[in-house]
Order: sequence, then structure tokens, then C-alpha cells
Amino acid sequence: MPKVPASRRPGLARELVDTIGGRYSTELGIDLDRGPIQADRWFLAATLFGTRISSTIVVHTYEAFAAAGVKTIAEAGRRTWEQLVELLGRGGYVRYDERTARRLLALSTEVAERYGRPSSLRTIEDPHELEAALDVLPGWGPVTIRVFLRELRGVWPGADPPLDERAEKAAVHLDLLREGQRSSLDRLRTISDASGLDVRDVESALVRLTLAHGRAFATCPGGEHCTHLESGVA
Repeated sequence: MPKVPASRRPGLARELVDTIGGRYSTELGIDLDRGPIQADRWFLAATLFGTRISSTIVVHTYEAFAAAGVKTIAEAGRRTWEQLVELLGRGGYVRYDERTARRLLALSTEVAERYGRPSSLRTIEDPHELEAALDVLPGWGPVTIRVFLRELRGVWPGADPPLDERAEKAAVHLDLLREGQRSSLDRLRTISDASGLDVRDVESALVRLTLAHGRAFATCPGGEHCTHLESGVA
């Protein structure tokens, strides 16, 4: 893999975000810096992202939900199972629609009983306690928790997960980071700051890059010659 000069890494990070895209929340019109209701909306979106399905379908599905007035898990809980199945199918969740509809209804009930609303969890300042509070929710596991907290980094005190493994893999592929490098998240923050970007956008873009490559990392030259950067396909 071609080596990227340190002086070029901030520019490469910006090229990555411009080409691949940054935060999924931003793509959905959710601004997590604007207050609790935005986190409640992101909670529903992150729940959908936690399923083994393409991000494109998740985006379409959340947009279908939002168009129908279902933007939070509480609003999903006020719909019938049949209505949720129809909305999921409209977004492309055909294989997972019935199971996901049941999951959303169970999750709405559990969140209301335990926390009132998802954004109430912002008061938990210890990262481990916050992850534990999310881990007890129906259908929520490490992947969903990671997706949810990654984009709340710097917004909620307890939202400070380790650098996503998929992001680290892509960062090594681009030579933004070196494999096994200590303090990889801090180093990525430094690169992000130098490029004038939010680290959340860079981390999310790196995750997108890993998903775009699939199993094809071995055949891609990486660095500044990464095929997905040159083609603009994610």
C-alpha cells in the first residue's frame, strides 16, 4: 500500500468525507447538536441501522417513517404492528419487516418504562454505565450501541466509545493510521481537526468505506489510490 505523507492526511480525510459521506444522522436531517428531541429521533434510526441490512435501505425506511409522522421510538409505539410492517416494507425491509415491527413495539414499551425517553440517558456520564443501560434494551447489542453512541460523541458526556473497528480498518487501508497504533481515536481527532472536520464525520466515513469494500480490501491499492475514493462509489 502506498504511504501517505503526514501532511497529506488531513486533505485525504476531507476527500473521503466529501466522496463517501459523513454522519448518517446528518444524511437523515437529524442534528444531534441541537437538543434532546434530535437524540430521540436518532435512537429510532440507530435501531434500524442495527439490523443486518444495507444502509441505503435503512435511510429509505427512516424517511418513510418520518414522512408518516413516525420519527421517534415513542411514535412507533403508538402505531399498530400492521402499520409498522407496512412502513418497513415501504422502505425495503421486506425480509425483516414482521420481526422488526415486533422489536420496535417491545422497544417502545421498554424505553418508556425504564427511561421515559431515550434522551434521558444523556445524564449518564460514565461510558460503561451508558452502554450497560442500552444493552438491556430489546434487540440492542454491540453493533446498535456502537452506531448510536458514535454519532453522539462529544454531545453526551458518556458517549465516548472506542474507535469503531471498521473505521480503524479503513483508516489503516488509507494510511491515515498505522495498524495497532496506540491512541488511534486521538490521532484521528488530530487529523480531523487539521482538516476542519468533525471526527464523527471522519469516523462514519471510514465505516462507510469498509462497508463499500466488503471483502475486496485485498484487491484495492489503498492510500490515495483507493478505488472507492477515485470512483466516488460507496
